[in-house]
Amino acid sequence: MSDRNEVEDWVINPELSSDDLEGKQAHIDNGTEPLDPYRYYSEDFMELEWERLWTRVWQLAGVESDIPEAGDYLLYKIRHEEIIVVRQDDNSVKAFYNVCPHRGNRLVFNDRGTLMQFTCAFHSWQFGLNGCLKKITDEQTFKSDVIKHRPGLTNVRCETRAGLIFINMDEEAPPLTDRLGLPEGYLEQYQIEKMNVVRHVVAEWGANWKNGVDAFYETYHLHAIHPQTQGVMADIGTQYDLYPHGSQRMIVPIGCKSPRVEDQESVDAGLNYMMTSEGMDASKFTGTASEVRFAIAKHKRERARKLGFDYDHFSDTQLMDSWATGIFPNVQIGMHPEGCFLMRFMPHPTDPQKFYYDTMSLFRAAEDPNYKAPDWMGVPDGIDLTGSHRPDTEYVAIGEPANLGEVLEQDVQLLQDVQAGTHSRGFKGALWGEQEQRIRHYQREVDRYVDGEK
Repeated sequence: MSDRNEVEDWVINPELSSDDLEGKQAHIDNGTEPLDPYRYYSEDFMELEWERLWTRVWQLAGVESDIPEAGDYLLYKIRHEEIIVVRQDDNSVKAFYNVCPHRGNRLVFNDRGTLMQFTCAFHSWQFGLNGCLKKITDEQTFKSDVIKHRPGLTNVRCETRAGLIFINMDEEAPPLTDRLGLPEGYLEQYQIEKMNVVRHVVAEWGANWKNGVDAFYETYHLHAIHPQTQGVMADIGTQYDLYPHGSQRMIVPIGCKSPRVEDQESVDAGLNYMMTSEGMDASKFTGTASEVRFAIAKHKRERARKLGFDYDHFSDTQLMDSWATGIFPNVQIGMHPEGCFLMRFMPHPTDPQKFYYDTMSLFRAAEDPNYKAPDWMGVPDGIDLTGSHRPDTEYVAIGEPANLGEVLEQDVQLLQDVQAGTHSRGFKGALWGEQEQRIRHYQREVDRYVDGEK
């Protein structure tokens, strides 16, 4: 009897080899047994994750467009640690723990800012952008043995890739290139460095961070939780690909109907909306539903030429579909030529049954004032799309409206219910199918760290 599953046939372009960035990747066997659900609520497991995973992995700390000039910094927070990421005079990027070596005071308190040096508010010790000590107030009152090592800020490893900034608290960890897992050029093709954050929301949700990741790493649930998506995107037919070190992606066809929808021919209100949101005159479209997505791709390519954007290296399906790309351990980026959804699922500092859904909407602006973000990006009206002003981060507590759209509001309630269910004596562990293979893939990598294999 064959173990072959029909999901193996869900390929966007069967003519491509696995060497192509869009090509279907070879299957990776991550087993079949369920994992103990205590991983979703145990404080002991949370502490193991901290000691063996979070302090040893490369984490996506921010985007380079947030710190364009020397002295610009951003503050990355992960549980009780805070890390300053700052642009240097030579345009490189460095990272330091946000703590003064004198008495442990925090140095900066804002999410972002600009400084030519760091000055501790406690006793006015000063440090350069490179972390080196510049001044000790009343230095003559210290015995030389106390400060002879010239205490500067403690460095955190920092590397950049394709406009993204990564940090790692482990000095012995392999370099980012060896751990990212994605093929060379995969991230670079989208030119994220030319995009700017136009909205940033951090919302507290009532679930473990891994339950958050699980919900966004498959399209299997769309028909049940988000039925409104059935007329504009395909849940069945998603291409799932697994990469080394826990990274993975799914290519989600957009601008088409789910195969679950009986009528596959008529162009209904949903598809008309998709065309209109892209600036097309839907009333002039004469094709069938299956031709809509490629008509939109053609329109995008023609519009890009007028805007001065280079889309020649993108395939037609890339122009329409979402390359929902997972970077281990806690990131998903919905990748599109005109913009990206960058989502981080951040663990709560003390409670394993809460996490922070940290989402940034990035958009590549054009000089044409008529060029707007397509409606599916969910950018509220009135938001500056030019990149001239970086919006403040919006913080949303549990139970408060986040204005993230209907689909995400549905996910909020879903995850609270799922989190409660993980405690039940009747739940023995998730039974992941092949539409959920991305979940098992990254969860296996979590266990490798927690079990001390990494």
